[in-house]
Amino acid sequence: MTIRPLTDSDYRDILTEWWESWGWTPPPQDYLPNTGFILYDNDVPVCAAYLYMTNSKVAWIEWLVSNKNYRKKPGRREGILFLLSYMIEIAKRSGYSYITAIAENRHAIEIYETIGFISDKGKAQTLTLWAQ
Repeated sequence: MTIRPLTDSDYRDILTEWWESWGWTPPPQDYLPNTGFILYDNDVPVCAAYLYMTNSKVAWIEWLVSNKNYRKKPGRREGILFLLSYMIEIAKRSGYSYITAIAENRHAIEIYETIGFISDKGKAQTLTLWAQ
């Protein structure tokens, strides 16, 4: 498995389709940071996420999405774990002390908890104002 930075064409050609296949509305591309990563199994894209790097000690992993049709073993879960671990290392090496994420899907929450994230067990909602 390999990881590389996301490109504009990945957003158009891969990610929007993945988000829609899971029933999500894709975020506008200019809402996303330049620090996004995609994991490949040979030439098959498996999963992707973005890393928001703030001017505080907090980094934020967001917009985690996977290829719904990827069924090869070891599987999407292991690919997501690999990608998130990679992104956590980037955040740590960049000087971030805290890494946070928002997840509603129980499978995603379990994956985050596997790597050591602590859930508040709440039913928070993400609220966004499009100020355009």
